Amino acid sequence: MTALPIVIFGAKLRPDGTAGRTLRLRVAAARAFGAARRDAVVYMPTGGLPGPSGLTEAAVMTRLLLEAGVRPDAVVAEETAPDTLASVIACSRLLRRAGHAGPVAVASSAYHLPRCLLLMRMMGWRVIRVPPPGVPAARGWRARWFWRLREGAALPWDALLLACRRLRGD
Repeated sequence: MTALPIVIFGAKLRPDGTAGRTLRLRVAAARAFGAARRDAVVYMPTGGLPGPSGLTEAAVMTRLLLEAGVRPDAVVAEETAPDTLASVIACSRLLRRAGHAGPVAVASSAYHLPRCLLLMRMMGWRVIRVPPPGVPAARGWRARWFWRLREGAALPWDALLLACRRLRGD
């Protein structure tokens, strides 16, 4: 793979299977980053949690990218991972199978991006931070604090789980 992969981390879908605000903002940020680059990019939406509609986060992001004018051959969806850590592992496997050895761009919301970047680095990738959406994903001070606290706990937990997996040779 010679194109720069842009891994887009998923977010919960609405019950009807459509993208919520957070997911739409993440895809838009990744699309803007990719469109501004001179070199080729390939978008890698990840998220395999099917909602009540049966659609995965990756499938919905793929549709958003295609509707925004991205060529179908510039999208490689990863539809198996149910969470951030599993997404990092699954995307890393896909990238290695494709022979990719260069940097990987990482797209998510501002509150989620530090965890995504750290986990991708722990998997051995040089990472490029895609500027997060300019608008906060969470509205209101309670929601913003909830996500900060959640990520504050999730980051060291996922890092520990990934370190243990790597020590075991998984």
